[in-house]
Amino acid sequence: MHTAKDILTEKGRAVWSVKPTNTVLEALGLMAQHDIGAVLVMDGDRLAGVFTERDYARKVVLAGRSSKDSQVSEVMTAHVVCVSPERSVDECMGLMTNKRLRHLPVVDHKRVIGIVSIGDLVKATIDDQQFTITQLQSYIAG
Repeated sequence: MHTAKDILTEKGRAVWSVKPTNTVLEALGLMAQHDIGAVLVMDGDRLAGVFTERDYARKVVLAGRSSKDSQVSEVMTAHVVCVSPERSVDECMGLMTNKRLRHLPVVDHKRVIGIVSIGDLVKATIDDQQFTITQLQSYIAG
């Protein structure tokens, strides 16, 4: 069974982040530049929150706030659900489903080492299933 660490090894450990004092517009620019749906909000080495497209839609656009005048700290999700690198893909998927999340920071000894998305977990699940299918086909044919 694959783990969060396995996903990070395959996809890379790049983490895009902003400071709590950055504007929402700056965070959106970073997200657009890297074609991602969330950025971590880092206060030095400490994970302070996460800012997502959902936060933007609900807490900025619907609230009538200005992206260039609002700080990320005002609209970010401060209570961040994280996982350890050893958590299985199934455990991560279950957590994301139950908590209605799309992004999970991976934290090892209080240090962010990466982030996995729902898309990463779906890809890992499909890859596992394809491997099983191939093995079964080989067994049946051989």
